Amino acid sequence: MRGYGLTRFVAIGLLAAIAFPFSDALADKTLEDKTEDARTKFIERDPTMQEMFEDSYAYVLFPRVKKGGAGIGGAHGKGLVYRDGRKVARSSLSQATIGFQLGGKVFSEVIFFEDAEAFEDFQEGDFELSAQASAVAAKEGVAANARYRHGVAIFTMSQGGLMYEASVGGQKFTYNAL
Repeated sequence: MRGYGLTRFVAIGLLAAIAFPFSDALADKTLEDKTEDARTKFIERDPTMQEMFEDSYAYVLFPRVKKGGAGIGGAHGKGLVYRDGRKVARSSLSQATIGFQLGGKVFSEVIFFEDAEAFEDFQEGDFELSAQASAVAAKEGVAANARYRHGVAIFTMSQGGLMYEASVGGQKFTYNAL
């Protein structure tokens, strides 16, 4: 009976950790508004990122990715794809992870494409980021020294939550032209 109490305590704590950051205070905003807000926040956090938004061949921005896990985890978010400053597609991000992890968090993610080849790979719908792809936490000055790896540069920005993890997984994306 003692183990049941501990299990229940952990389950309630996990649900609270996951539910808190996932409450959507921006429910009345459209995806386009949320995406523009996230873009602004990335630039506020690191003004040098403005050049990445302007100079990249294209980019996809996920304003709100929700992630949670307890041993096995997952994440999901919806975003928009931009090319030459115009919205060209909708995208979704799905992630599965396995390993030590407990909790939940919410973050924004932007993926910049260096050239047409990298962007075409994304458009084909078979684009995946493996565990070897590394995202950089957005903070002042980091974009100025960013380098593309395999044609992409990835930045994340935390919005809240608490998650402990040492896990392995990958991200899969969809691309739906407008």
